[in-house]
Amino acid sequence: MAYGLLKGKKGIITGALDENSIAWKVAEKAYEEGATFVLTNAPIAMRMGEINKLAEKTSSQIIPADATSVDELTTLFTQSQEVLGGKIDFVLHSIGMSVNIRKKIPYTESNYDYFMKGIDVSAMSLHKMLAVAKKLDAINEWGSVVALTHMAAQRTFPFYTDMADIKAMLESIARSFGYHYGIEKKVRINTVSQSPTKTTAGTGIKGFNDFFDYANAIAPLGNASAEDCANYCITLFSDLTRMVTMQNLYHDGGYSNTGVSTTIMKKFGIE
Repeated sequence: MAYGLLKGKKGIITGALDENSIAWKVAEKAYEEGATFVLTNAPIAMRMGEINKLAEKTSSQIIPADATSVDELTTLFTQSQEVLGGKIDFVLHSIGMSVNIRKKIPYTESNYDYFMKGIDVSAMSLHKMLAVAKKLDAINEWGSVVALTHMAAQRTFPFYTDMADIKAMLESIARSFGYHYGIEKKVRINTVSQSPTKTTAGTGIKGFNDFFDYANAIAPLGNASAEDCANYCITLFSDLTRMVTMQNLYHDGGYSNTGVSTTIMKKFGIE
């Protein structure tokens, strides 16, 4: 059921790779709720994905952009306003990549060139995106920016390696930039810490399926799906959350606040 929460709002959605990705679900939900938006991803990711299908389904235009390039981000925000006919009301930052994880390099043996690449793509890109938007005055007052993160930024998950540090930086940027953008333009910036989710990127992490099952057994409500996360992001884009900013918001079925569950205890023979 649609509620018209984003009727008349304009946005930019990054990172939609395929129908399993959270960004893809966000785009579908935003379209259902009345928004118009531009889809964007790095050119190489677009060649790997099926973004053209999503663009057709949501009547959206695609503007390729490397999120590590200030020049390309400037083009993205400039052209998006031209395509949409006005300033932006919401932005989804759904960008994450670790070369160390892809190459299965242990955290304690991290390749630092790869580490820096991960920082640039997955965290610094948010700062660059916000700096460009602010310089161009591209986001309306009371606009909303949401970046996707993970609880490994606060707690140790060995298999998450350098992405844990990178996500911690992402969350810090959201808080720091959220202060300045909030004072000057009332723009809201938040991160959503999502359950382990069976996306193309998520399932590429070693041990992901076991972790997915473990988290599902711990969380009182079970793991939140990509579609559930999309619904949550829509509320953060809407006017119903105008006073929420600089927050890291857990969307994980209660996993982050549960020490142990009876299900896990029973697995160890504890009644």
